[in-house]
Amino acid sequence: MSVLHSLAKTAAPPLPEARGEVSYAVRRRLLGGGAGELPREAEIARCSPYGEDLQLALHLCYAPHYQGFEGVPDSLEWDAGLLGVRALLEHRFESALRHDCRDRPDVDEALAALLTEPAGGTGVTRFLLSDGEMWQLREHAALRSVSQLREADPYQWVVPRLRGRAKAAMVAISYDEYGCGRPERMHSRLYADLMADLDLDPSYGRFVDVAGAETLAVSNLMSLFGLHRRLRGALVGHVAVVEITSSPAASRLAAALRRSGAGPAAERYYDEHVEADAVHEQVVRRDVVSGLLEDEPNLAPDVSFGIAATCLLDDRFGGHLMDAWSKGESALRTPSDGDGSLL
Repeated sequence: MSVLHSLAKTAAPPLPEARGEVSYAVRRRLLGGGAGELPREAEIARCSPYGEDLQLALHLCYAPHYQGFEGVPDSLEWDAGLLGVRALLEHRFESALRHDCRDRPDVDEALAALLTEPAGGTGVTRFLLSDGEMWQLREHAALRSVSQLREADPYQWVVPRLRGRAKAAMVAISYDEYGCGRPERMHSRLYADLMADLDLDPSYGRFVDVAGAETLAVSNLMSLFGLHRRLRGALVGHVAVVEITSSPAASRLAAALRRSGAGPAAERYYDEHVEADAVHEQVVRRDVVSGLLEDEPNLAPDVSFGIAATCLLDDRFGGHLMDAWSKGESALRTPSDGDGSLL
């Protein structure tokens, strides 16, 4: 059976295991527990805003707005108790982000910084290009799958909240992300093919249990920005980071996969992004960001916040990987076995 066909037949993913009292209570509610068992505000306030328990709880709350979980009724997407808990989790997360991004530059300065790659820079993609081993490429692909198997889905929430040039440009970018009408060219499908070439299970949600808080936070940020109209400017800032920085990073990852002999489908995903995102970078700056701020100049601080928060969480994710790999250790919550295959 082809990867694409098997993906089409895959059921919603199973619920991940809890990582603390808050995620345990949210998980229990999704499995049919009473609303009275949901965590209280005081319990959530004790959670680290970037920690495993809070980030998994947020992931559990957001997932029903996407493909849901196996055995969880669709009606729980709008469960009042879960929505109340989600609001408390979001407040804790967003407050920490705003505090940690309080000294951010304005939009023009932030965009200029994204467009400039420092000579002799470091980071995950540079490491994978120069020194990455196959087990590290596979771990990177597995962790990134938490976001990449739904690719631009969180961005679609912002489309009805934009106007004119910004809206038209966002739809144009999305058209490319979804394969220009061809399902086999959807970027999420291309990523599934990449995973198959790396002998990874391409099932949606497969690697959430081994993804740490740093990975979940990157994914949760997109949902936080996308699901709130008041954060539409922040979502645009997030998109700007992704599209402006994607092409150089994709070029390095394509070369790393080629060097490792990963296979043509693994290379194709990043080759596609080298070309597509070079175009998207121009569109997002000229039309999405500029168009939004032309219509709503008061949203400039939100755009700069979105840029800063995205960079902060990307740096945390990259730092987690490099810290583990520099010690020769797995970056997964469940480490690789002896021959480098994922558990």
